[in-house]
Amino acid sequence: MNADPNDTHAVYERQATEYDRRRSKALFEARWLARFTASLKPGDRVLDLGCGSGDPIARWFMAEGFDVTGIDFSDAMLAIARDRWPDGDWRNADMRSFELDQQFDGIIAWNSFFHLTADEQKDCIARMARHLRPKGMLMLTVGPRAGEVSGTVGSELVYHASLSPAGYAGCLEKNGLQMTGYLAEDPEAQSHTILMARKI
Repeated sequence: MNADPNDTHAVYERQATEYDRRRSKALFEARWLARFTASLKPGDRVLDLGCGSGDPIARWFMAEGFDVTGIDFSDAMLAIARDRWPDGDWRNADMRSFELDQQFDGIIAWNSFFHLTADEQKDCIARMARHLRPKGMLMLTVGPRAGEVSGTVGSELVYHASLSPAGYAGCLEKNGLQMTGYLAEDPEAQSHTILMARKI
């Protein structure tokens, strides 16, 4: 039985401290982060969508000199980020409904986007496209195939979903984005499936 997508927020509220404790800070993501920022420059604006505690993804971008805005819907997760970086731009918002009065040079949703249902993901891609500047970069972790599965956060089950690679390519194209990279279950990134795209 799959987890209920409506439970995701409550799970993160309950498991924030445990999730942060268990979350790898070794930056196995670094190769992808470097690829993502290859066309960006220090000072560019990056939106970390589903930023959680800010560690290690937002931390990496800040250390590299980017202007980072972190969005998450969990107050408990954001409290950890604000405690670590009191001067950071941490905002409580839901990736399914966020509306910001600015555009970004890059948007990343690492280990967050896949908690949305398939239809919510399609809507979110359109929302992200509107928040990207022309030539802006997008990077998501997704599933390797279409379907719904359950993962874990701390000791609790949590919902995951994915479109097919072709489904993502079509949705990106519909929203003025072009897929520039896709690797299913990358063995050098703890088997994460990574998608990259650029706004046309």
